[in-house]
Amino acid sequence: MIEARHLRVLRAVATTGSFSAAGRELGCTQPAVSQQMKALETSVGTPLLVRNGREMRLTQAGEALVRHASGILAGLTAAEEEVAAIAGLRAGRVRLVSFPSGSSTLVPTALAALRAAHPGTRVSLEEAEPPKSVELLRAGDCDIALAFRYEGAAGAEEWDDLVVRPLLTDRLVGLLPERHRLARAESVALGELADEPWIAGCPCCRGQLVQACENAGFTPRIDFATDDYPAVVGLVGAGLGVAVLPRLAVESVRPRGARTVALEPAVVREIVALTLPDLAQVPAVAATLEQLRRAARRA
Repeated sequence: MIEARHLRVLRAVATTGSFSAAGRELGCTQPAVSQQMKALETSVGTPLLVRNGREMRLTQAGEALVRHASGILAGLTAAEEEVAAIAGLRAGRVRLVSFPSGSSTLVPTALAALRAAHPGTRVSLEEAEPPKSVELLRAGDCDIALAFRYEGAAGAEEWDDLVVRPLLTDRLVGLLPERHRLARAESVALGELADEPWIAGCPCCRGQLVQACENAGFTPRIDFATDDYPAVVGLVGAGLGVAVLPRLAVESVRPRGARTVALEPAVVREIVALTLPDLAQVPAVAATLEQLRRAARRA
């Protein structure tokens, strides 16, 4: 194993022509230089210097090692400077995955604050719903996953190996056409909407709605299926049905022609930021988590 400190000594000896001069350049004694040169020769298994009285010259192996030493030491210096920049948040990269309503509400505020505080830190954003986002995190394809889980839903134990940073509790709200008979109510029992046409997400995304309706004693008649929140609002605003959306999702669009009402019983989801234990110690990741936390407090 060749050590960087030994390469620095060899280069100094080659440049100055003696152990004593190399010691003065490196700030150490002549015996220390001699010991490190012996250790390097032992490590590579061949002589690197030929000593003849006061003269000293490099062997062929010594010349080869010196030739490579400059590039190796320059690379190490560059690596040390880059790591120091990352550790000091003068540089760094964070790969963030978020679900759509988080991308349009929490993420912009958090990333704007992060850029203002640490302009050298770059953040990339990709959208995915859990559990896909959690799979990306575990596969090493992102550093932070913004995710959610519904109160009482199964599968929470699947996050036991991750660092879970709770951000906020997001309550689902009813979305009704402005002229709907219940649009001015302070709150609406989900069962009161049993006979309405519904607008819901795709079969993979509507599970929580269907479960909540079944708990209220009915199965929703879903006339329109879309995962696009503006499309949901547009369909409701046109009087084509009713919907249930997270509060964050409603905040990210302008509900023209539609009104929101509180639902009883309440259905809530917990918004969290997830990362791996080792990644949580990376300065840029820790700073991004902190800005997400602050953005959630203002939401």
